[in-house]
Amino acid sequence: MKQQTDVLIIGSGASGGMAAHTLTKLGAKCVMLDAGPLIDPEKQKVLRPVSDLPYRGFGKPGRFPHVTQANEFSANMWADEKLNPYTYDPADPYYWVRIRLIGGKTLAWGRASWRLSDYEFKCKDHDGFGDNWPIAYKDLAPFYDRVEPIFRVSGRKEGFDQIPDGNFLLDESKDSECVKRFLESCRKSNVPTTKQRRSTGTLASSLNLLIPAAMETGNLTLVPNAVVRELSYDRKTGRVTGAHFVDRISKREYHITAKAVIVGASTLESTRILLNSNIANSSGTLGHYLFDQFYVKNVVQAVVPEARGGKASRSLMGGGGYIPRFRNLKSKEKNFIRGYAYDFGSGGSLGPQYFSSYGEDLWKKMADTQGSGFNLTAMGEVLPRKENAVRINKLKTDAWGIPVLHIQHKYTDNEFNMAKDAMNTADELCRASGFEVIAKHWEMVPPGESIHELGTCRMGSDPKTSVLNQWNQSHDVKNLFVVDGSSFVSGGSQNPTLTILALSMRASEYLHDQMKQGAL
Repeated sequence: MKQQTDVLIIGSGASGGMAAHTLTKLGAKCVMLDAGPLIDPEKQKVLRPVSDLPYRGFGKPGRFPHVTQANEFSANMWADEKLNPYTYDPADPYYWVRIRLIGGKTLAWGRASWRLSDYEFKCKDHDGFGDNWPIAYKDLAPFYDRVEPIFRVSGRKEGFDQIPDGNFLLDESKDSECVKRFLESCRKSNVPTTKQRRSTGTLASSLNLLIPAAMETGNLTLVPNAVVRELSYDRKTGRVTGAHFVDRISKREYHITAKAVIVGASTLESTRILLNSNIANSSGTLGHYLFDQFYVKNVVQAVVPEARGGKASRSLMGGGGYIPRFRNLKSKEKNFIRGYAYDFGSGGSLGPQYFSSYGEDLWKKMADTQGSGFNLTAMGEVLPRKENAVRINKLKTDAWGIPVLHIQHKYTDNEFNMAKDAMNTADELCRASGFEVIAKHWEMVPPGESIHELGTCRMGSDPKTSVLNQWNQSHDVKNLFVVDGSSFVSGGSQNPTLTILALSMRASEYLHDQMKQGAL
């Protein structure tokens, strides 16, 4: 493909989509490459009975060994691991969950939209561990303010320092009686609570909220099915010149040139591209400090006694909320640093795994608890550690002949202790609410399963210890920007998507300004 553009954007998810949305409105000519096809969810989504599916909804065994979110109904959404392999130590598995479609992982985004705070941006100042970001909350706040209306984020303004208030639609929904009881239990224990903050609408994604507006400007050329092999680089000028990519279907090789390159292919894929390109790593930091948020799904499963026996009325049951981080804010108070948050919800039914029965007795117990459930899921901050890292495995390639990643990641005592505390605290809050605790556990999902992988191409003030500067710009290659979660220095317990969107908008505007000045 012999074509030069102002900016080449790799990836069409939250970061790439926002880069295109921002730059095209400023008048920059952009080309977007994405490894997957363009879909129309409204036209291509169909309803099929389970009996029509060869594997009755569970999917062909072995196709998605590490994508627990996948089933036969959603199989076409997820990246097939046989075509897109990666490696790890069998003793420490990593669950790399990918979507290769235009819109990326925003197509499966849960829409939780929390801001980070200076507890994250200035984490080292707070507890002495790790590194501060090269920016503070005040630097990103104006961009959060502009991103939230695009995604119609709803919530309540609470004044919590750890989840700063935003520019969102007021959530005035009422709480059910069981939720009110739980909120009162939290209040007595000095545990903060609020409504969820989430992007509203049936499909809040890059595909429908960012890319169409960019296309309407006439400044965006979208190239689907483009699997990027590596970036091209001019050693004389010290600049990237474009990208080599493979057509996903024909497997033909192409090259495209650009004045500047934005990489937003998601954390691990972006780092893989840079490692295969053998650039932007004078610090030796590229690939290191991989982390995510850990999840403990249904850390506590309880039952509201009054809702048993078919008495789960709408006034009693339903609804939920969010508990933001409350540990280690003012002082270190536990055998771990940082903290965790909870999602909580009511009104669900208990599955058969919660009963030591079978047959007719099992059906009776399940019927008795129908609609009476109350559960919490814990999300905890994982510490960025240098030894948690990725590298290129030159002995294995994907379906397009591109060397794959080898991933190494372990949780440590800090995460284990945090998960245990999350279980015990949730148990206490439920019992104080008068709920029956049916089950509790502190087993975290494997690293990666939260789909919130971060780090490996971190920002920093010192080029000797970081890959990017405060504008998501490579220290080594001035016309190269990396705008996805790989740039994170720390992550908090909050979902990262809103921050990725804000960082991408900020970096894109800076890039455009630098181009106008002739600095790139």
